[in-house]
Amino acid sequence: MYRKNIEVNPLQKMYGKYIAKINESLESELKLFNDSEFIEPLKYSLEGGKRIRPIILVLSAASVGKVDENAYSAACAVEFLHTESVIHDDIIDEETLRRRKDPFHIKFGYNTAILTGDFVLGLILNISSRLNNPRITKDLATTAMLMSEGEVLEGRLGTSEDITFDDYLKVIEYKTSTAFEVAARLGAILGGGTEEQIEALTEYGKNIGIAYQIKDDLLDWKNEEKLFNLLIKKSNDPRVVFDKMEELLKNYSEKAKTGLRKIRDNDAKLHLEELIKFTMLRGSA
Repeated sequence: MYRKNIEVNPLQKMYGKYIAKINESLESELKLFNDSEFIEPLKYSLEGGKRIRPIILVLSAASVGKVDENAYSAACAVEFLHTESVIHDDIIDEETLRRRKDPFHIKFGYNTAILTGDFVLGLILNISSRLNNPRITKDLATTAMLMSEGEVLEGRLGTSEDITFDDYLKVIEYKTSTAFEVAARLGAILGGGTEEQIEALTEYGKNIGIAYQIKDDLLDWKNEEKLFNLLIKKSNDPRVVFDKMEELLKNYSEKAKTGLRKIRDNDAKLHLEELIKFTMLRGSA
């Protein structure tokens, strides 16, 4: 229905079978509430996403054990959480374009955008209740709160003349990385991983999430709204800032690889490693 200007997913070639199953699961979750006014708008919001967070969840589960319907349900919860954050983030940033189409609030209006975000939190709670695992519920709740904290912190720092790289990293850790982290963590839990494996994959998720956002900012460095842009303006030599960002990208990518060392060699682990390469080398946000 809304596919006219949708971007081609660069992850489709390697992760197509996972993406197809994730999309089927998302559709199944929405069908549970088919009579809701929010379903068609949500379909619009979900189209065009790379699904990198749910892919990480499913691969994390596969890397330590098995992937079942619970893993795909949790993957939907993580994607819904990301979707909710995008809807609200676009309102705050007054975005006029998202994935080559109108942002949600422009397409459907501010009231529907805000209420859809609230509805999505209900979808996540519904999934969590079915999974019936207090650990998963707590992790999802903590992630939602940290993402909100990151948004508020970004807004405060956006008017600061004293922003530092530590400030920048804290924002992307809270606002972006935490969703990658919870994806890997929930996958490890649902896959039946040991505590050592769960913590290892949690570190993988955290670090690839930070690297992903750093790469995103490097690709979109001209965006005046980015905190990265404030670091450039503050610097006497912008090249120093770019060099630092490239160094951070490499360091966090290496940390993500290190997190996988405690995971036995298998196809899922290989796919997780390939996601690190994708993060470092991708050419579009």
